[in-house]
Amino acid sequence: MNDDLHRILLKGGVTSPGELKDVITMLEAAGLKEVYFGSRQDLLFPLNNAKEEQLESISKFNTDIISERPYQNIVSSYVCADIFDMTYWLKGSTYLYILEGFDYLPNLKINITDSKQRLVPIFSGNLNFIASESEDYWYLNVKLPHWEKAAYYPVLIYSWDINTISKAIENIFEDIQDVEELFFVLNKNLDTNNKTIEKELEVPYLTFPYYEGMNRMGLDQYWLGLYWRNNRYDLSFLKEFCGFCLDNGIGKICITPWKSFIVKGIKTQSRPDLEKFLGQRGINIRHSQLEMNWHLPVDDAEALELKKFLVLSFDQNDISTYGLTFGLSNDSGKRSHFSSVIIEKNTPPTIVKDFTIRPTYNVLHFKNFDPNTHIYEAYAHDVDKIELPGLLMELSKKYFEQLGHIEIKDLAPKNKTEDILRSVYQCVSCYTVYDEVYGDESAEIKAGTLFDQLPDNYCCPVCTSQKSNFKIKELQLS
Repeated sequence: MNDDLHRILLKGGVTSPGELKDVITMLEAAGLKEVYFGSRQDLLFPLNNAKEEQLESISKFNTDIISERPYQNIVSSYVCADIFDMTYWLKGSTYLYILEGFDYLPNLKINITDSKQRLVPIFSGNLNFIASESEDYWYLNVKLPHWEKAAYYPVLIYSWDINTISKAIENIFEDIQDVEELFFVLNKNLDTNNKTIEKELEVPYLTFPYYEGMNRMGLDQYWLGLYWRNNRYDLSFLKEFCGFCLDNGIGKICITPWKSFIVKGIKTQSRPDLEKFLGQRGINIRHSQLEMNWHLPVDDAEALELKKFLVLSFDQNDISTYGLTFGLSNDSGKRSHFSSVIIEKNTPPTIVKDFTIRPTYNVLHFKNFDPNTHIYEAYAHDVDKIELPGLLMELSKKYFEQLGHIEIKDLAPKNKTEDILRSVYQCVSCYTVYDEVYGDESAEIKAGTLFDQLPDNYCCPVCTSQKSNFKIKELQLS
């Protein structure tokens, strides 16, 4: 991301037309004419044209303007609720209640998502909460900044504990070396309503959805997706659009990670007026997926030109990329993308930094072309720009050849190791764990004390259940 950008954090990528209209009014007063959408569902705008004293007045709204890099926007798949397939119990209101509970600005990247959708990345955060089949319980996939690999928290997290656990991790994460230690520390210090994991997470293979245009939602409503190919959203248009939403009883506007926005709950009687509103302003709502399914760095003219070159090549050769997504990156080796195919620009050698040389690129893709596998596969290294269209066309054919032969188990990130490392004892009432490796400091039980060696009057440190209420469980560590 361009370092000369302010961010407006919108929790979960959700805002109301009224709040967004007020923010736009303030940005206009600060001399701005357009705004960008970020990959973490936030708003971005350049510093150089903004008047600081005007921006300060936005703080009276439910919005945070951030110039410091450490703070992160919370990502959520609220945008997908009720318009794409979803876990049976997970409604839009559930996301909103959870997001409302966050009372701090996180330093860690937090994702709150449904595994049954593809529009919002599931594993791109440090703390990835993924809805389970148990109502109001979530898997937690953890990859702290100093960890080399992600790991699964050994129990499911209750919806209303997500904020508590996230905040607690914020305070201790720098000293935590693995998920086992994290679980021990949190379980010792927090009173949370955890639940035993009965089966490992399965992330189904899904093709990427079309997220633009006017689409039916239920029996008498529609949802609208709008996309700008250059990610420069005109503030005057957005302000008028917010006014339309307010006049027609539309409560929420959602930013997507793909530099677009979606509005849900458009009443049938409002559709003709909305089509007129968009048509009078020349708004195109039927872009080709050839150009929509791209993830580019914000405010990067070179990346945008490269994308145009590649899309034109696809179009001229009648190449289908349905279901594929592409990402352009200036950070070679960063490996934090969520597109099927990655084109990363190589950093020129320092020895030639004073000379202009033609850039070269690496082409990579995820295993089975699914970012949720976490497994990168290199396809080509150090290629010239002119070679990219042919390579990407070959990759698209490879994608379609393997389509239909992929098993779900190959796509799901693994949350178990080859061997069970050890067993623990868990209270069946509150799911508190007694681990013989650590003992129980609160009861003055030394580390290494076997469960059978515990005194008969030992009880659960959380709910005071008797020793007999503990049952042996196999602890799986990644």
